[in-house]
Amino acid sequence: MTAQIAPPKISLIGKYRWVICALLFIGIGINYIDRQMIGILKPTLQADLKWTETDYASIVFWFQCAYAIGFLTFGRIIDRLGVRVGYAIAFTIWTIATVGHGLVHTVVQFAIARFTLGFGESGSFPASLKAVSEWFPQKERAQATGIFNAGTAMGPIITPLLIPAITLAWGWRAAFISIGVVTSLWLVAWLLVYRRPHEHSKVGAAELAHIRSDDALSIPSETTAPVKISWLKLLTFKETWAYALGKFMTDPIWWLYLFWLPDFLGKTYGLDLKTFGPALIAIYLLADAGSIIGGWGSSRQMKAGRSANAARKITMLVCAFMVVPIITAQFVSNVWLAVLIIGCAAAAHQAWSANLMTLPSDLFPKEAVASIIGIGGTAGAIGGMLMSTYNGYILEVFKSYQPIFIVAGTTYLLALLAIHTLTPRLKPVPLEKMKAE
Repeated sequence: MTAQIAPPKISLIGKYRWVICALLFIGIGINYIDRQMIGILKPTLQADLKWTETDYASIVFWFQCAYAIGFLTFGRIIDRLGVRVGYAIAFTIWTIATVGHGLVHTVVQFAIARFTLGFGESGSFPASLKAVSEWFPQKERAQATGIFNAGTAMGPIITPLLIPAITLAWGWRAAFISIGVVTSLWLVAWLLVYRRPHEHSKVGAAELAHIRSDDALSIPSETTAPVKISWLKLLTFKETWAYALGKFMTDPIWWLYLFWLPDFLGKTYGLDLKTFGPALIAIYLLADAGSIIGGWGSSRQMKAGRSANAARKITMLVCAFMVVPIITAQFVSNVWLAVLIIGCAAAAHQAWSANLMTLPSDLFPKEAVASIIGIGGTAGAIGGMLMSTYNGYILEVFKSYQPIFIVAGTTYLLALLAIHTLTPRLKPVPLEKMKAE
């Protein structure tokens, strides 16, 4: 009898990296519940604390100022201490600040609480994007980024369902305190679950090999001594400025949706705390879909053989054109047609962001990713500060959203032009060029 030779065993690639992605999604969702509460509660807070439009804009300004400072700070902290510890520190700070909102009584006190919230929340994106660079190969990063970035819209979907109910039952102070206490459970899960892939017991050899399949920008960090890369050195690369300009020009538009959209719906269509929930949920459901589809579309193009340069920029160009109709939103008489226009613009923003936020890991070694994200996030927050001041002035003086929507509808095309001019091929920067001299 002839002995049969058993076929070789095929090692299946595990999927634990998607568990990490889900944890990042939840963390970003909590982040956006905490930050969007002020937009939902704007009419209530203005009535209770006697705010003007410029008072509100100033509070948003100080949040974004802290966000700008924190992005630079946490970018370095996360590169030095790692994603697990860095994200835990950031989450702890912003959760304490969320609870603190429920204890204040004056505009100044509220601004201080908001400043602290902004500083803590600034750590979420550097941590999340560095985690994606550690856990996913390049061809999956836009998809993973799109999934966790969908939390930026999932949070605002939950917020108009949850916060009005708590506020109407127990008051706005209870809303801030209860959300801060309940969401702190995420921190426990994060500390229990997150490790780097090569340190994680749930990651098999096949999945680890898949994660490292195109790890060509730097030698895996666990086998080499830490590389020191200075901020000043990073600022000498045009690739850094391409990412920073993209964030500076387009991040403020998402801030506009978060902090002023409930006010727009209230002033234009008479919606209030009890009635604007369905409209906001519809807008952010579209935004969620945009985030996932935008990341998936770019990743699928790369799997089909397109370069990262082509896949990212084609997707971003489509998104830039999809935002343009928001210019007409001020003149639409039907609330649901306005919701569709704004929702498509929000979806395009999220798809745009899913691709923009992959650029640091496309262009730079892992050792510099969080720092680059920090620089870009600071630029985006500075843009948001300028936009908040502009919004407050326009609404106080002209009482119209039209000049604001004109900016929102045109800035993406200009941003893509700037990115393409600075990085026409998205050519990666070698690690050797970045080492401190």
